[in-house]
Amino acid sequence: MTVVGLGLPAMPTARPGPVGGPLVDTYGRVATDLRVSLTDRCNLRCAYCMPAEGLDWLPNDALLQPDELIRLLRIAVTRLGITSVRFTGGEPLVVKGLEDLVAATATLLPRPEIALTTNGVGLARRAAGLRRAGLNRVNVSLDTVDPQHFTRVTRRNRLNDVLTGLAGAAAAGLGPIKVNAVLDPVTGLDDSVALLRFCVAHGYQLRIIEQMPLDAGHHWRRDATLYADDVLAALRRHFTLTPDPTPRGSAPAELWLVNGGPAKVGTIASVSHEFCGACDRTRLTADGQVRSCLFSRQETDLRSLLRSGADDCAVEAAWRAAMWAKPAGHGINDPGFVQPVRPMSAIGG
Repeated sequence: MTVVGLGLPAMPTARPGPVGGPLVDTYGRVATDLRVSLTDRCNLRCAYCMPAEGLDWLPNDALLQPDELIRLLRIAVTRLGITSVRFTGGEPLVVKGLEDLVAATATLLPRPEIALTTNGVGLARRAAGLRRAGLNRVNVSLDTVDPQHFTRVTRRNRLNDVLTGLAGAAAAGLGPIKVNAVLDPVTGLDDSVALLRFCVAHGYQLRIIEQMPLDAGHHWRRDATLYADDVLAALRRHFTLTPDPTPRGSAPAELWLVNGGPAKVGTIASVSHEFCGACDRTRLTADGQVRSCLFSRQETDLRSLLRSGADDCAVEAAWRAAMWAKPAGHGINDPGFVQPVRPMSAIGG
């Protein structure tokens, strides 16, 4: 018996999970990629993410302190087999001491790959320092290169800062640099063409992400979403796209060679062509909650364990139990789907 649409074996969740070895769930998926949200704060106000006035931020005493976060990272890498750590937000560049955190992560053995997802505002002045600290690469969120569209979507006039940040990241050697785009339902198809031309010209890899139901106001509408197939059709009117022969593995993006390569463009079709069957991610929020899935409605509180004096074995066991109970898929297309209470800015990308 398999889970329909995912090709995963149906397995009972009642039996206990392993106490050692890989960070595995009941479907046999192994989590090696840790997404760490450092803050829920952001200096942009993207319309698909949060309201213009912002949100009520987490209080400082609710956030993981640097020593707590470094301890959890050590447990993840040395006990749970995490090989890739990505720092996200909110906007991680608003966090003081980010360079110190990257440097501490780089000392872990076996050393994980260290990446950052950022909106690019402020990246230019910090890219070199982050590289020296041990950061390997960056993903920069950029939904359009049209100044008016950018200001309308983000509610801030900061496009030049983002473009300068991309250039700074390239100069610092933080490649391959990926540009993450969530397209506006009205202008997105035109924006995608201009974005791809921009990325090809500068040596960045564009990844177009379907808008997901993770907005703070719960206003997401399926009929207003631009799906990957529609975007690819629009791009093919201007570019020749052929499937990338490299095996996709657990990567969320399906890649296409642009005009024969070497330039590539990726589509992350989370809604229309879900890829949960190959998911290798575990997530840690800024306030120390483990989430087995971006769309989880349950969280496991590691912060309270740390602050109550729990040892590493207890923290490891709680993390393993959270991932053992990971669902087969995100359920966006299920009739009974309910959007998570937390928005993307509080979960981390």
